[in-house]
Amino acid sequence: MTSTVPNAVEHADEQQLPPITMFGPDFPYAYDDFLAHPAGLGQIPATEHGAEVAVIGGGLSGIVAAYELMKMGLKPVVYEADRIGGRLRTVGFEGCDPSLTAEMGAMRFPPSSTALQHYIDLVGLETRPFPNPLAEATPSTVIDLKGESHYAETVEDLPQVYRDVAEAWNRCLEEGADFSDMNRALRERDVPRIREIWAKLVEKLDNQTFYGFLCDSEAFKSFRHREIFGQVGFGTGGWDTDFPNSILEILRVVYTEADDHHRGIVGGSQQLPLRLWEREPEKIVHWPYGTSLKSLHVDGEPRPAVTRLHRTAGNRITVTDANGDIRTYQAAIFTAQSWMLLSKIACDDSLFPIDHWTAIERTHYMESSKLFVPVDRPFWLDKAVDDRGNPTGRDVMSMTLTDRMTRGTYLLDDGPDKPAVICLSYTWCDDSLKWLPLSANERMEVMLKSLGEIYPKVDIRKHIIGSPVTVSWENEPYFMGAFKANLPGHYRYQRRLFTHFMQDRLPEDKRGIFLAGDDISWTAGWAEGAIQTALNAVWGVMHHFGGATDATNPGPGDVYDEIAPVELPED
Repeated sequence: MTSTVPNAVEHADEQQLPPITMFGPDFPYAYDDFLAHPAGLGQIPATEHGAEVAVIGGGLSGIVAAYELMKMGLKPVVYEADRIGGRLRTVGFEGCDPSLTAEMGAMRFPPSSTALQHYIDLVGLETRPFPNPLAEATPSTVIDLKGESHYAETVEDLPQVYRDVAEAWNRCLEEGADFSDMNRALRERDVPRIREIWAKLVEKLDNQTFYGFLCDSEAFKSFRHREIFGQVGFGTGGWDTDFPNSILEILRVVYTEADDHHRGIVGGSQQLPLRLWEREPEKIVHWPYGTSLKSLHVDGEPRPAVTRLHRTAGNRITVTDANGDIRTYQAAIFTAQSWMLLSKIACDDSLFPIDHWTAIERTHYMESSKLFVPVDRPFWLDKAVDDRGNPTGRDVMSMTLTDRMTRGTYLLDDGPDKPAVICLSYTWCDDSLKWLPLSANERMEVMLKSLGEIYPKVDIRKHIIGSPVTVSWENEPYFMGAFKANLPGHYRYQRRLFTHFMQDRLPEDKRGIFLAGDDISWTAGWAEGAIQTALNAVWGVMHHFGGATDATNPGPGDVYDEIAPVELPED
């Protein structure tokens, strides 16, 4: 068992089923097969080789898009306001061993992220199990609710009420969302069945919140069960901060096991976009062997922040950057968070159709904060003693889920004799906003107080060897939020943004700029979504330049009409 409340109904024949992937359900396209095919992602006419394409945003989506466009023979020009990586942000601790790092953004990735794994393997990174609540890699977990703590090494160690809540969630998914049928269809990549199930659910549940979905289930008629589920949740912990969001968002996560079996990237996730930036592809068109994204940019650095986007004669996209330089492109990909188009960047209304502007404006972002401290060693593996000095057999401290201010505390180490890191708190939404006015040290003091109430015999402070590092993504000027999460009724908006790469359906004067990034995807907050939308945009740019995929490896746009997302009526 890898979670406090399982996120999947057990199948008797599960061992015989194929592994799960993020294969739909909204757009069941095999991005992993597309990437693995020896024919590559497509070609552009030789007359277009060397043509520049603006890529705005140097996060994972932007770097993947730029890397694949470069391989086709185009010249991506990457603009980045801050640093390469976006929300793959790995930082160190001042004055500490450089091997000690903190993941301020993405830190855990499910095996179902198969397109992501393609790039992890490509650049030679390693992964290891992430210590989520009650995961196999987690020595122990403490759940502390209403002042009462429960220590557990497996879910069986918890009181019966937690198993009751787990059963209620499984029943809720089966009765309200055809969980077993959809899980099987996704594993088998049975596109007709996926579309049949999902079309009915989208129509039925688009206006429903996560909390309303629970309340409508007979399995969750108990408020106590709903409260425990919200505070403890499934997979990575409590999900009550998602209660106002659309239940469709949650179903996408549980169908694809996106919140289970997580792995972290050894050395930090930011290495992935940084290595892609410097990588010299073995197969590349037009450019000489040894070309990299870095080598295509002056001084090996991206261009600075974009300050203005507008259309000019010939339906070109003209970009002004923070240095005042102005460049015009036949095509551009925008991968930054969409709210940037409303605030930080001066934009012509003519960039997008009005319905797309509405969708951008209505995008809902969740807040999120973290705080990490470096410690001298993984002291939490020490064994506790009782008041008489007798060993209890328990760890002195555990991965902790609580209803106190800290909410989730994660313990991260590289071995018993090496310095280690504690994520004292990881929170979302209202819980994140509570930290916003506080400095890093003020946050740490409140967190240590809360954890001291759970572990009164543990002096965490004496093990701290450096200053804390923290982030509140809602306060980051180039993000203004952690990740998108659709509210009820937002499905139509999301569909407009995701399908924007299919530009033959747009007026000619609205083509040439392509949206990408995880908030454009159906799986916002997951690196997989960033990559999938990057590949959509690559296909769109290729098509825009008159290129095409190999007949044996059709791209997402080639098969679009067969698997297009459900279209709900607008009236």
